[in-house]
Amino acid sequence: MTQICTSNLIPKEIIGLWYWNEQKECFQNENRKAPSPDAEKKEFMITNNFKFSTKMDKVDELIFLQEFQRHATSYDSDLIVMQDVKNLVAFLAPSAIVTKSLIEFVNTKTVDAFMKALIMYFDYFLKIVEFILVERDEVAAEDARILSTENTEMRRVYSAHLQQYRLLLAREYSLIILGEGELKKFYHLRPIVNLSKTTFDKSIHESFLAFCTQFVWISMHRRAYDVIDMEMNRLFRSEHFKLTRYPRLQFNKPEAQILYGPNYRRSNYRIQSSPLIQELNKVSRHNLPILSIGQQKYIGTDIRIIQLEMEYIVNVAQLTLIGLSFGILGHPKSLYDTLLKLDWEAVRENNFSKNYDPYGIITQPHLKVPALNEEKLRLYAKTCEPYFKLECQSELWTREMVKKWKRRDKFINQFKENGVITDIWVKCSKEIADNSYGPPVEEIVTKFLDGKAKHRKER
Repeated sequence: MTQICTSNLIPKEIIGLWYWNEQKECFQNENRKAPSPDAEKKEFMITNNFKFSTKMDKVDELIFLQEFQRHATSYDSDLIVMQDVKNLVAFLAPSAIVTKSLIEFVNTKTVDAFMKALIMYFDYFLKIVEFILVERDEVAAEDARILSTENTEMRRVYSAHLQQYRLLLAREYSLIILGEGELKKFYHLRPIVNLSKTTFDKSIHESFLAFCTQFVWISMHRRAYDVIDMEMNRLFRSEHFKLTRYPRLQFNKPEAQILYGPNYRRSNYRIQSSPLIQELNKVSRHNLPILSIGQQKYIGTDIRIIQLEMEYIVNVAQLTLIGLSFGILGHPKSLYDTLLKLDWEAVRENNFSKNYDPYGIITQPHLKVPALNEEKLRLYAKTCEPYFKLECQSELWTREMVKKWKRRDKFINQFKENGVITDIWVKCSKEIADNSYGPPVEEIVTKFLDGKAKHRKER
C-alpha cells in the first residue's frame, strides 16, 4: 500500500462480489452497477441538511492518501492530530460545504483554537451523559438504592467541571463572533456601509456547524452522534432553533442542571441568546482566570485552573504524557484505517489491556472520581498577576494545500481523467521498463534537511 501511494499510478478496483466458479475453476466478480437502497443509506450521513460521505472507494482512498493526507515531514506525522481529522472531514464533505470562504475560515489560528476547546468540551460532556444514563438505569432497577449525599456532591463537581469547559469554549466562540484580526474579512457587516451580509453569514454558519459536528463525531470514535448533534444545536442555536429533535434524549430537571449549568436560561425566542454567551454574562470570580488560559501563563494556587491550562496548551500529540486522551487524538495512526476507524486487530497485536493502556483505548470512556471538596477549596485559592504571555502553535494548511482544497472536485476529476488511474499491469510494465536510478542525490539531501529542520527547536 505504501508503494502504491507514493507512485503516480493507482490501480483500478472492481467493485462487486467475488465468488468461486466451480465449472471454470476460477474466481469471478459479480459487478453491481446500481447500489441497493440500503447501501445508499449507509454511504451518506445527513448533518444540517448536508450529505457527508461515510465511505471511500479504493480510488478515492488512494487519491486521499497521496494528495490530501498530512505530509510525512510535518510534526508527529505518525500520530493522529486535529489536522488529520480536518483533512478527512473536508474530503468526505459535499461540494456545497467545501467553498473557498470555508476553507480559508477553517485555516485560521482562531478557529483552530476554537476546535481544540470544542473537543475538550465534548469529550467531557459525553462522559457526563453516559454517567447520567448509567445512574438512571441503576435508580430504575429492582434493587435500586437511595442516592447518598456523596453522590449529590459528586454531581455538583461534575457540573462545575463541565461549566468550566463550556466557559473556555465560549471565550473562543466570542472571538469568532467579534470578527477581528484574521477573521475580519468573514465579519457579517460590510465595511463603511455597515450592511449585514445575511446570505453569506448564514451560509458559512451552517457549513461550519456541519463541519464541526462531523469533526467532533469522528474524533470521538464515531459514537453518540445524536448526543453530539443535539448539544451542538443547543450551544449555537438555542432550544428554539434546533433542526433535529431527539425525543429519546430528554433529560429531567436535575439531569439538565448537571449538563447545562446554573447560567442557562430559556426565554422568548426574540431575546434568546446562545448558551455560550450566557456563560460569559455571568462569570464567577474564581473562574475568571479561565478567560486568559492559553494567552497568559497562570500564576496561582488553583489546581483546577492549572489542570485546564495544561489540557489546553499541550499539543494533542503529547496528551499521553499528561495522562489524557481526547477521543482518537494523539493515538498512533497504525491503529486506525484511512477513515480513522479503530482497527481492533492492530490493538490486539500491541497487547493493550486494562493494565497497559497508554492511549485510553481499552478503558474508554474513563471518568475520574473528583475530590468532593474541590470546588470549596478553590474559593480560598490565590491568583497573582500574570507576567508571561503564551502563544500556542498550530500547524495549518500550506498555501498549496489551501489551493488544492479550494478546487477539490476539479482536482480529483483531473486526477482520474488524465490517465493517472491505470491498470496494475500497465504500472508494473512501466516500472520494469524504467531504467532510472531514482531522484538525484541533491534532491534526497534537500528533503532530509527540510525534514530534520522541521523537528528541530526554533531558537
